[in-house]
Amino acid sequence: MKRVIALMTAILFVLGISVVSFAAETVKPATTATKAAEQKAAEKKVAEDKAAAEKKVAEDKAAAKKKVAEDKAAAEKKVAEDKAAAEKKAAPAKVKMVKGEVTAVDAKAKTITVKGKKGDVVVAVDDKMMAGVKAGDKVAVKYTEADGKNIAKSVKKAEVKPVEVEKKAEPAKPAEKK
Repeated sequence: MKRVIALMTAILFVLGISVVSFAAETVKPATTATKAAEQKAAEKKVAEDKAAAEKKVAEDKAAAKKKVAEDKAAAEKKVAEDKAAAEKKAAPAKVKMVKGEVTAVDAKAKTITVKGKKGDVVVAVDDKMMAGVKAGDKVAVKYTEADGKNIAKSVKKAEVKPVEVEKKAEPAKPAEKK
């Protein structure tokens, strides 16, 4: 009986080892197939990431080109505006003159209105120019136009020439007789 039990134990032991080694061989090919599938999936993911990165780079290049074009256009526009402004400033302002009577003085707005030959002219003046001027004065105003406003360069009161009263010649007194 001991021999039968020993034999049975040996057979079970051999059978157990066979089953384990058979199971190990069956698992290995499955693991290799899984690894191959995982590797394919990883390669596919890398390819997708690479394509997405290339697409992003292309979009960034297009956006950069667009930005450069917009900046260039804005810079050209700014240069044109600056050039036009410089030409406008460089052109000397034409000095005009009006002679006439002051019809209004607006201290708050710092303007005087002069009635000249061609009509009324409103001129902006500074405090110093306005100091001696009042309505009714005869003046000569030199001014320039800037931004639609007349700006005084000088305001001079016209000198009132005194009217000489001619003395009537008194009749000559007869010479005294001696």
